[in-house]
Amino acid sequence: MKCRRMVMEFEEEVSEPVSPTGQYLNSSVLSLSILAVLELEIPIDDSPTISLLRDVFLSINPRFSSVMVGGKNGAKKWKRVEVKLSDHIYVPIFPQGKSPEFYDECFNNYLSKIAMDQLPQSRPLWELHIIKYPTSNAAGNKVFKLHHALGDGFSLMGALLSCLQRADNPSLPLTLPSRQSNTNRDGNEDNSIKRLAQFFYGSFNTVLDFGWSILKSSFVEDDLTPIRSGDDGVEFRPITITTMTFSLDDIKKIKANLEVTINDVIMGIIFLGTRLYMQATNHELSNTESTALVLLNTRNIGGYKSIKDMIKPNAEMPWGNHFAFLHASIPNLTKTEFSNPLNTTRNELISDAFYPTVENN
Repeated sequence: MKCRRMVMEFEEEVSEPVSPTGQYLNSSVLSLSILAVLELEIPIDDSPTISLLRDVFLSINPRFSSVMVGGKNGAKKWKRVEVKLSDHIYVPIFPQGKSPEFYDECFNNYLSKIAMDQLPQSRPLWELHIIKYPTSNAAGNKVFKLHHALGDGFSLMGALLSCLQRADNPSLPLTLPSRQSNTNRDGNEDNSIKRLAQFFYGSFNTVLDFGWSILKSSFVEDDLTPIRSGDDGVEFRPITITTMTFSLDDIKKIKANLEVTINDVIMGIIFLGTRLYMQATNHELSNTESTALVLLNTRNIGGYKSIKDMIKPNAEMPWGNHFAFLHASIPNLTKTEFSNPLNTTRNELISDAFYPTVENN
């Protein structure tokens, strides 16, 4: 696609300081980006892309039209710049007339490539990739690559959702169902006893997890496995992204039967799949010590919040990076049965032993 030159001009403004978290996520030793894939049911018409980015996306947050610059004492600031939108849009070319399965492989390879590419520091830290070829799951795909310094997943998903309109009535604001509690309103006495037991259980887990995490970060290393080579510079090696689809109805059934959250179910699937992969590679690795580093959103999320709500002063769920790191052991497998990864996940989530980053914007 040939994009016409488009320049956004802004008045001079006072530079906004970059939070410690933002500087940490975009430094010489660490650079994290988020890939958001939008699957479309109809072929992509990219003619309105420039106007949509100019009129809607850039106006969501000044950071989408800002770069990081050095300030006094080494502290960085967000500086508004002119945005040449054509520099942020990429339309890859694949061979024509191939099958969806062929384009599945092309799409995964392309995702793997852009996941390793660094975002240029000379322009705002985001890109839009438009893949017009039909895959097994979509007639076309749009991939937003956004640097984690711009905000966390909750903030950036809110930004992307604000660019969309309702199909039934575009004039109505976009809404999503609120989270529903599974708490039984009957049997208040039983619920009180259950909550008290969970409190002591969670406190016990917290003490254990704090001690274990200190040992893990200072003295104890995971075993060498197919997912941990221990080699220097492994983070710079090529990666391969693959996708897998699960039925949301099946996940909801597991959620209801075990009385856990959807995130618990997904973590259990990932943990079990990881252990099965290790066991298939080498059966002796089924009981090795392996740890996952899980990122948790520290907001008290009750439902979707619009961008207008997130950028208000003293917002209940503000824009920015609000997440924590949690060490979680990958459950081992026994000879006779698979251990239940959900139990371990549930125990870890009951614990308060996680390590929040600096909670600011």
